[in-house]
Formats: sequence, C-alpha cells, structure tokens
Amino acid sequence: MSDVRRALPSVSSLLSDDAIAALEQRAPRTLVVRATRGAIEAVRCGDDPAPSDAAGWLARIVDELALIERASLRPVFNATGVVLHTNLGRAPLAEEAIAAMGRVASGFSNLEYDLAAGARGSRHSHCVALLRELTGAEDALVMNNCAAALVLALRAHARDREVIVSRGELVEIGGSFRIPDILGTSGARLVEVGTTNRTYARDYLAALSDNTGALLKVHRSNFAIEGFTTEASLAELASVAQRRGVPLMHDFGSGLMVDLSPFGLRGELTAPDAISAGADLVVMSGDKLLGGPQSGIILGTAAAVEPLRRDPMARALRVDKLTLSALEATLALYRDTESALRRVPALRMLTEPVESVRARATEVAELLMAAGVPCSVEDSTATVGGGAFPTSQIPSAALVLAGSPDALDARLRAAETPVVARVADGRLWCDLRSVPEAHTRAFGRALTRAVTRALQ
Repeated sequence: MSDVRRALPSVSSLLSDDAIAALEQRAPRTLVVRATRGAIEAVRCGDDPAPSDAAGWLARIVDELALIERASLRPVFNATGVVLHTNLGRAPLAEEAIAAMGRVASGFSNLEYDLAAGARGSRHSHCVALLRELTGAEDALVMNNCAAALVLALRAHARDREVIVSRGELVEIGGSFRIPDILGTSGARLVEVGTTNRTYARDYLAALSDNTGALLKVHRSNFAIEGFTTEASLAELASVAQRRGVPLMHDFGSGLMVDLSPFGLRGELTAPDAISAGADLVVMSGDKLLGGPQSGIILGTAAAVEPLRRDPMARALRVDKLTLSALEATLALYRDTESALRRVPALRMLTEPVESVRARATEVAELLMAAGVPCSVEDSTATVGGGAFPTSQIPSAALVLAGSPDALDARLRAAETPVVARVADGRLWCDLRSVPEAHTRAFGRALTRAVTRALQ
C-alpha cells in the first residue's frame, strides 16, 4: 500500500485556493505561507490523516496561523493557591495602576522634565514624595528590581570594603541568585558572622573593622529557621552600626506596607517598621506584597540614598515610565489602609474570608456540573508566595476535578487562556484563593470550555 503522505499537496497548490488565499487579508503573506507549510509538515510527521478537501486544509492552516500569531507572554488563570506566584508574574495590578499606565503610554509625559522649572528633570524624582509619606523615610529611589536595588546600595557604600552578614541569612533567592554572589557583583567583600541558627548583635560588633562598609540584614525568603535559634533584631543592629558610624542595610524583600496580623499573617515587618527601627537603607520589591509592578524600592536616610542616585549604575538599573506610573498609582492607594486592602488585588486575595472563597468555588462548580463535568468543592490550603510569610498557611477552597490529573492539567495549560492548577494526592485542584474575585466568572467559563473539550 502506498503512503498517502507522499501525495500531500504542495504549498503553492494550497495557496491557489481562494479561501486559503483570502487569509492574506488578515495576516502577512509570509505568515500564511509559513502556516501552510506547517500544516503540511504536521500531517507528514504526525499520525493524523490528511484532510480530504480544501475546507479541511483551510481549518488546519487557520489553526497553525493562530499558533504562529499567538503572543509569547499571555494572561493565565492562577489556580495554584500560591497568591504571589513568581513564575506567573507575581502581583496582579490594581485597576488604578493599569489606568495610570494607559494614560502615560498613550502620549508624552514629564518623565525627565521639570514642569515648574521648564527644564530637564530626573525620573528619580517620581514616587519619592509618596514613599516618604507612607514609610517615614527621608529619601527614596526606584530601580528595576530588589536585587538591583541591593547591588546599587552595596556599590555605593561598600565597594572594595567588607559587608557583615549572618550565616543564617546567606540565602538563595529565585533563579539561583545567592546573597554572596550579589555581594561579589557589587564589589563588596563578604564577612560571615554567627552560625546558621544563632547570631547575636555582639557577633557583628566583634567583626567590625576599619574596612567595614556596611552591616546587612537579609530577609529569609521561602523558609524559616525554628527551634534553638537567635537572631539580632534590626534595632540591635542599628545600635551597633551607629556606634561605629557604618550604614545598616536591610534587604526587606516582601514590600509589606500594612500589618496583616489581623488576618492571621504574622511575623513580617512592614516597611515603616524597618525605617523606624533605624535601618539606614531598606530595599524591597514592588511586585510582591506591595502589589505593584516589578521594581526595587530603596528607602532610607537622605545621606544614605543620595550616593546611589549619583552612581552611574543607577542609569543601567533604572525603571521606565510605565513602571513609575503603575507604582505611583499603587502607592497612592496606601494613603487609606482600608482602600489598599480592597483595591490592591494581592492584599484582597490574601485577606478574603474563606467563606467567600468557598462560595466562588461553588459558583464555578455549578457551571462545571451543568456542563456534565464531575467535580467537588473541598477545603484547601493556600500560601502567600514571593518569599513572604513562608510558614503561613491560609484556609481556602478548591475545585477538585474527576479524571486523570495529568491529562486534565495538560489540557488546562493548553487552553486559549491557560489555567495553571496543581496536582496533589492523585487529583487536580483549582484553588480559588489565587483567582481574583473579579475574574471568577471568566475563570469558570474558561475552565468549563477546557475540561469539556478534554472529555469529548
């Protein structure tokens, strides 16, 4: 028997069909040719039979063209239960931040223009007043992420000098970036003190020398040390630093601005706490608990921040107008704590009552069951993510889908708007804690479409 794949049509013969040629009205010819070639190759190399007519080939080419045109960076539904999921873009932005970016992006702005003076200005002036107001810091600076902010701080104050860090804080953050490596990149030399589980203020004091550039306290991301432990508080280290006239830096990480202990999330300092405790420089992320765009925020005394602003590296690590506009709009929401808890999506998801989460899960379950998809609503446990509150578990509710979890998981990730869930205990869980309340219905529709197609 001859292989029918040897008789596949040529690209030119398919493009001579009027319906297929008409695709050039919606896409460049080069893409249509590429999609046609891809459709033929898929049949040649795959197990699916070749279409029997031009209409069948048109459908294949349209699907191939959609894959080619699909954006690489796409929205997804986060149903993992990890609210600040680093791989899924961390904090979603508030409506106010999205609107602010649109206003600035649609035309020109005063990014580096002083409107009062009618002369060149500095992009580093934006967001400073709000950060001072909200945290009590004397000055502030915004870089493109927290690691960049820390590198800049170390360069300005400790290049070719020693930085004292507790052994229990020599952490590795996401993407295999390690604190010792960051110090090396900045040109500073690491001096380790204490032990993994116990470090005292006197250890830092004993390590001080004429070549000390700074003391550095680092937030432990994604883990906690418990049991027989001791660590020097920020206030204790401030006293040590002041005694010898060296700056105290705090890699604060999470960017928490409001106390979340009323909602069961305890153990994290807020940015105002870190400033009031006496840190000369505090660096934190903008896209974690702060709930803004990716950025590295530097807070501190005027004397400590100003050298960073003058460092040539600040130009390489600076942020653009969209980041600054989104960050400013996010920060403005914190002028009223209740407003921030309602309007900042990350905070709203973390503090939503579990009864509300369960009601939303039930709403989606009813959609699925109406479409003939077996599922159940079960208690779940969500986490904060982003390295914040690493041991905290947040009561939640999830949809548990019947069927092969791996097959369902693959199908959900292949949906038009992908759904990223979690597989645990041999079942697929879609946790509603990490799905913003405003997205519940869209999530339900996307989930129903994806699962019903998988069951067909």
